[in-house]
Amino acid sequence: MDKFTSLLAKEFSRREEHIENILRLLDEGNTVPFIARYRKEMHGTTDDQTIRAIADRLAYLRGLDERKAAVVSAIEAQGKLTDELSAAIENAQTLAEVEDIYRPYKQKRRTRATIAREKGLAPLAELLLSQTVTSGTLEALAAPYVNEEKGVMSTDDALAGAGDIIAETISDDAAIRAALRRLYRTRGVLWAKAATDEDSVYRLYYDYREPVSRVQCHRVLAVNRGEREGMLKAGVEIEDALALQEIRRAVFRGISISNAFVNACCEDAWRRLIEPSAEREIRGELTDAADEAAIRAFGQNLQPLLMQPPLRNRVTMGFDPAYRTGCKIAVVDETGKVLETGVVYPTPPHNRKDEARKTLTAMIRRHGVTAIAIGNGTASKESEIFIADMIRDLPGVAYMVVNEAGASVYSASKLGAEEFPDYDVSLRSAVSIARRLQDPLAELVKIEPKSIGVGQYQHDMPPARLDETLRGVVEDCVNSVGADLNTASAPLLSYVAGLNDTAAKNIVAYRETNGAYPSRAALKKVPRIGPKAFEQCAGFMRITGGKNPLDGTSVHPESYEAVEKLFAKLNMKTEQISDGPTAFFIKDYKKMAEEIGVGEITLRDIIKELQKPGRDPRDEMPRPILRTDVLDMKDLKVGMILKGTVRNVIDFGAFVDIGVHQDGLVHISQMTKRFIKHPLEAVSVGDIVEVKVISLDLAKKRIGLSMLLDK
Repeated sequence: MDKFTSLLAKEFSRREEHIENILRLLDEGNTVPFIARYRKEMHGTTDDQTIRAIADRLAYLRGLDERKAAVVSAIEAQGKLTDELSAAIENAQTLAEVEDIYRPYKQKRRTRATIAREKGLAPLAELLLSQTVTSGTLEALAAPYVNEEKGVMSTDDALAGAGDIIAETISDDAAIRAALRRLYRTRGVLWAKAATDEDSVYRLYYDYREPVSRVQCHRVLAVNRGEREGMLKAGVEIEDALALQEIRRAVFRGISISNAFVNACCEDAWRRLIEPSAEREIRGELTDAADEAAIRAFGQNLQPLLMQPPLRNRVTMGFDPAYRTGCKIAVVDETGKVLETGVVYPTPPHNRKDEARKTLTAMIRRHGVTAIAIGNGTASKESEIFIADMIRDLPGVAYMVVNEAGASVYSASKLGAEEFPDYDVSLRSAVSIARRLQDPLAELVKIEPKSIGVGQYQHDMPPARLDETLRGVVEDCVNSVGADLNTASAPLLSYVAGLNDTAAKNIVAYRETNGAYPSRAALKKVPRIGPKAFEQCAGFMRITGGKNPLDGTSVHPESYEAVEKLFAKLNMKTEQISDGPTAFFIKDYKKMAEEIGVGEITLRDIIKELQKPGRDPRDEMPRPILRTDVLDMKDLKVGMILKGTVRNVIDFGAFVDIGVHQDGLVHISQMTKRFIKHPLEAVSVGDIVEVKVISLDLAKKRIGLSMLLDK
C-alpha cells in the first residue's frame, strides 16, 4: 500500500482501497479521463475532477517527502541530527514547516550573527538567552569574551555580538515562526495606498485596509497588479505589540539580569529579521491562495464555455468586424468547410452599406446561410445593427454575437497558417468566428486556453500551473464528448486521453494518406500509437457509419466481447445499435455482469450508452440564443426584464450578454436569495438567464442587472 493512501482517503472521504487503486493506476501511466470512465469498479465512480485533485495532492505529498529526506540528509551531514529533530521533520505537514525546522542548519551568507560566532561569542549568547544568572552585571558576564585579536574591543562589543546571535536564534526558531504565521493569518491586515497622484482603475485601493482573514482573492490580485504597475504601495502588517508578545512568550524563562537585554534582542529579531520575511511569506500565501482560486474559477468558467451546444446542420457566415480595413467574411458549410470569403465595408469611415448589403445577401442566398456569427471586437455594435437590419428581408436567418477572444491569436499562429495557407490572417479570424458558433469545442481547442477570455487576472497567474489546470479542463471536455476519428483536427485529437501533439498529427497524416479509418482497431497501424496509447484513447474515439456500430459509441473496445455476449443472451443483434435508441430489459444487473465478464458499474454504463448511442452531453446544455433584432443601451429602461447569456463569472458577480453589445453585471448579491460564497454556486458560463435592469450609466457604459426578478 502506498504510504499516503490512508491520508488521502481521509482528506477526500474515499475508501482506502479506492484511493490505492487510483494511485496505482496513475503510477502505471493511465490518464485521468481513462481512469474516470473505464475503471469505475476500481475507484467507486470517483469523478475526473476528484481524481485530478488526488493526483495533485499526491504530487505535493511526494515532493514534501523528498524534501524531508533531503533536509534530514543535510542536517545529518553536519552531525547535528537528533531523534527529536528527525521526528519533527517527519511530522511536518507542509513545506513551510520543514523549511522552518531546517532554517538554523542552512548554509547562510555571512551575517552579523555569523561574524559574532567567529569571534567566539556564542557561549555568551547562550548564557544570556538561558536567563539563569540572577545577580551581577552584564558587563561582568561579557568581560571574559573581550579579545582584541578577534576584534572584540570591549564588553559593549561582546554584548552587541551576543545580541546579534540571540536575535538570529530567535528568528530561526521554527515554533516562533509558526506562531507568528498563525498570528498574521488571524490578526494581520492587508493594506494598500496610492503611489501616484493620478486617477486609475486602482482608486478603490488608494487607502485600503482589510483583515487577512477576510480578504477576498480578487482584491489580493488587484492589489498585486496595482503594486506591480507602480500605482500602489502595499503590504501586510500586524501590531508590533502582538508579535512581540508571541516572541516573548517563547523566549522568556524567568527573572534574570539578562531579561531586559533579551527583550531588546526580541525587538531586534522581530523588526530586522522576522517581520520582513514573515510579511513576504504571508503575501506569498495570500497570492498563492488567490492564484489557485482564480485558476479554479477560470477552469470552472472554461468548462461550460467549451461545452456549449454546437449549432448543428447550419451553413454559417462568420463576420469579423472592423472599421478602416473592412469587415472580413467567411461562409462555412455544416461541417465547417470554407465555401467563400470576402470583405465588405458597411462601417465607418467607409459606410458602404448598400454595397455590403447586396454582396452579403447574394452570399447568403447562394449558400443557404441560416446563421451569422458576429465577432464581439472593434466595430461589433455597428456591425450588429447593420446585420439586424439586413436580415429583416431574409426570413430564416438569425445572428449571434460570438466572443472572439483568441481568434486573432489563432489566426496568426502556426496552426492557422497550416490550416489556411492561402488566406489572409483576418480571413482566418472570420472562419474561426463562424466555426465557434457551429462547434465551440472543436474550434476553441486550437487556442491556448488562457487566451479564450474567461475568468479574471489569468495573465497574472503562474503560467505552468495555469496551463496544467486548463489543459485538464479541456481534456475532460474533449473526452466527455469524444472525437470523430475521421473528421477531428490534430489540435482536438491532441487532447484525447493517451495522445500528444505528435500522435495526433500522425493520426491525421495517416487518415490523409490512407483514407477514412474503417474501425478503431485501425488506429494500431498509426506510428506512435502503441498498445498503451490505444488502450487510453480508443474509447474516446468515434467512427460514424463504420463496420462495427460499437465504434460509434463510448463503449471501450476491451468491452466489445462482453457486449456480444450481452446481445446473445438478450437475443439481440449489435446491428440494432445503428437503428438508434435501444431498449434493454435486464432484471439482475449483478448476475448479468458476472455472466458476461464485466463489473456491474461497467454494464450499467454500457446499457446507458447503448440506449442513446453516440449521444453528445452538450445537447443537454442550454441552446445558444440567436437574435433577429438589436437593442441599444439607449433602449434600456430600469425595470426592463430581458433574457441573456452568461459570458463570464468572476469572484464578485457575472457578466451577462443581453444583446446590447455591452455586457451587464449581476453582482453576487443580486443572484439568489440564499447565501452563496461564490457566483459559480448560482450560474455558469453559457447559462441562459432572465435578468432585470436595475441601474444604467450611459456615460460609463455600465449596466447593473439582477436575477431577483420579484425585487
